[in-house]
Parts: sequence; C-alpha cells; structure tokens
Amino acid sequence: MKNEKLVKDSAMENQVHAILPNDLNHQGTIHGGIVLKLIDINGGVVASRHSGKTCVTASMDNIDFIRPARAGDLLIFKASVNNAWNTSCEVGVKVFAEDGLTKEVHHLASAYLTFVALDENKNPSPMPKIIPKTSKEKRRFKEAEKRREIRLQRKATRKTAENGK
Repeated sequence: MKNEKLVKDSAMENQVHAILPNDLNHQGTIHGGIVLKLIDINGGVVASRHSGKTCVTASMDNIDFIRPARAGDLLIFKASVNNAWNTSCEVGVKVFAEDGLTKEVHHLASAYLTFVALDENKNPSPMPKIIPKTSKEKRRFKEAEKRREIRLQRKATRKTAENGK
C-alpha cells in the first residue's frame, strides 16, 4: 500500500444507473432509499479503490435531495475521496439525473460519506493519505477536515450522553 495517493487515482466519473419502474415510489419518482443505496455503493467503491482494502460505511451526512427523477431517466454518479485520515476517508458523491428524452442533465443529490478500511481480521486498517492537486481538490480537502471535526464532536457528545445514563 502506498502512503499517499492522488484524488484521480480512485475517483469515479459517470457511473450510470437506469431508473426502472421498480425503483419508483408512490409519486412516480425514484425512491430516496434507492438513491441512498447507490450513493453508498459508489462511495464504497471509491474508498476501496483508494485504500486497496474492504471499506465499510461509518457515516453519511449532508445528504441533500435537490430534485426528483423518473423512470427512463439515468442517474449519473461522480465520486472522489475528499480527505483521508488514519483509518478512514471522506468520499463526496454527487448524483445527476439525465432526462431520458431531452438528455437534459440536472443535479439530483449530493452526500458526504465516511468509510473505514478493514484488514483481513475486520479491524480498522491504515488508509493512504490523499494528495489534493487542483484548487477544487484542495478546497474539498479543507472542507472535509471541518466536517470531520463536526462528526467527531457529535461522536463525543453521544458517548457523553450514553455514559450519563
């Protein structure tokens, strides 16, 4: 395992999922749970590509559903590692919907996920650091650090509450 990797080494661009009738909710739009599952899968692929190991989801936050998508539309996923720490990394996933008829593309949803790399005994394992090169990658790198601090604060608050019972 290398100790450092570039963002482009594990990023995924244009992973596509066709929306079928069994993906729809009672409103005739894609079920939010389907989108969440696909975000998790695509994020996990990127985390595993980055770490070279099996990765598990530790958290998903800041999910924003911006607009609906319907049967016949295509979901297009773009995902990359924003930052990496000792045994975890944050992956940003952006989802677009392409209208099946007009080919118009709209931003559907975005999310940030934290994944933990596991060794062969299913214990947390070292994660390669990320090397941001572009201005966009550097911005995402810094923003991921701020989100990590918030997640760690929430975790500490939960532990305090659990111990106070």
